[in-house]
Amino acid sequence: MPNYDYECAKCGDVFEKFQKMTEAPLKRCPKCKGTVNRLIGAGAGIIFKGAGFYQTDYRSSSYQKKAKAESSSTSPCGTGGCKSGGPCGN
Repeated sequence: MPNYDYECAKCGDVFEKFQKMTEAPLKRCPKCKGTVNRLIGAGAGIIFKGAGFYQTDYRSSSYQKKAKAESSSTSPCGTGGCKSGGPCGN
């Protein structure tokens, strides 16, 4: 259900009302009972769900290979993936 913005023509009060899309627009101000006009909103923002979209998602394959090589060579054991149960956890 969206929020609708209204402005009173009599007192100038601007307020929001949480309504169903099928409900009729308000006609009277809750403060002074003057007539209200529904304002045109900017719309909702875009919401990206999931893993997200990052600059690094679409890097070249050569960059990805270099980054993978660098990350494996900087493990705490210094071996790039020890299997001995050392501090790197591998």
